[in-house]
Amino acid sequence: MLAAAAASCGSSTPTDHCVKVINPMINPILAFTTFTSLVFILLLSATPAAASSSGSEPSLNCTESFRESIPKNYKCRKLNTLGAEFAWTLSLSPNSSRVDIVFRARLPRNYTSAWVAWGVNPGRTPQMAGTRALIAIVLRNQSSFINTYNVTADTKLGCALKPSDIDVAVVKKNLKPEAEHLGIWATLDLDPKVYNVTRLNHVWQVGHDAEGTRPMIHPTTLQNVDSAETIDLTGKQKSEGVGRHRHHLRVVHGILNIVGWGTLLPAGVIIARYLHKYPIEYKSWKGVHVGCQIVAYTLGTVGWFIGLWLGHASKYYSFRIHRILAILIFTFTTLQMLALRLRPGDNDEYRKYWNMYHHFLGYALIAVISVNIFHGIDILKPDELTWKWAYIGLLALLASITLAFEIFTWVKFCIQKSKRVPKPQHLGPIESQPQLQPLTNIDPVRNVPLK
Repeated sequence: MLAAAAASCGSSTPTDHCVKVINPMINPILAFTTFTSLVFILLLSATPAAASSSGSEPSLNCTESFRESIPKNYKCRKLNTLGAEFAWTLSLSPNSSRVDIVFRARLPRNYTSAWVAWGVNPGRTPQMAGTRALIAIVLRNQSSFINTYNVTADTKLGCALKPSDIDVAVVKKNLKPEAEHLGIWATLDLDPKVYNVTRLNHVWQVGHDAEGTRPMIHPTTLQNVDSAETIDLTGKQKSEGVGRHRHHLRVVHGILNIVGWGTLLPAGVIIARYLHKYPIEYKSWKGVHVGCQIVAYTLGTVGWFIGLWLGHASKYYSFRIHRILAILIFTFTTLQMLALRLRPGDNDEYRKYWNMYHHFLGYALIAVISVNIFHGIDILKPDELTWKWAYIGLLALLASITLAFEIFTWVKFCIQKSKRVPKPQHLGPIESQPQLQPLTNIDPVRNVPLK
């Protein structure tokens, strides 16, 4: 798959196990592809930051339906996870900070009972443990209610979460069920000594089951784990989400691996298979092939390291299968890339076996990479199916190109084979053929020369 560039060895005898070195003509390709990869990575890393800063302003990214359902003087913003949106208005006084909030989150599909929660945490970091929460529950019999809850560290261990008083003055609270969403409307009086409205830690959550007034444990997907941030209710500073930076790194991780290992790597295989000698002989195929594979390997490796960091930085989740497949992909892709420097010579007796291993491992890697990319998209669980359908479209494009080349190969082969079939030669009648004359100097009985 990752064939090396042409070079010369010291000896051409079959027993010489010579080592290939890169042709000097490919050095500019290596430099150019490396530079292109780095520029792409830098641009990709800067894009989420720009999106984050542009999306931090209130009232710019709320959905139209949510904006129409809240008072016009409310600031609002779309939260990063669970399809949630948050709106508020702030009234400051020397002794309290009154906050009117509207929180809405998307309910699970085909739910029988579900709950949504929003709360504030007086601690240093936005997290579930220590949150003073408002939880709205919709039961199987379509009854619904809202109450206050103290979320403690024991809740994370599986202890029952029951309604309780909280140290936040809740002036009023109610819920608003919708077709696909459930909303919480509330007015809170926050103590300025405890809650800083310019750096308010707030947490939200969605659960798929409830029993009476007890919300059952929520899923532990990435979106559920990252549902917390620090927000400035005055709107002067951008919000700092617990999962905001990790979310952006996951996006970069996914794009790098989809573009690198999921797209450019198979494209390099197609170039090597169909543009080498047959069916199309393209003289510069090695340079294009090597350049494509170097860019693919560079982007994929950077994405792989980002994935390792994300897995190491996580305290609450681990995706073992995704991690194992990623390690296998990196290991064997690195082994394939050694073909740029090390491979048997053209006349080496082991060359045909190396080719078999190289091609088989390359095709197997493409299959494993595709499986792991789909697995990663399922882990990320984006709000829309754009990621999955975009990658399906890329695979369909690569498959169509491969199929077209394969059909062209077989058509060309069949045409050339039909032209090479020799025509039977007409030898004429038997009478016209030269006849062998008997040797007269041989005794036909004793088979010895005559004297």
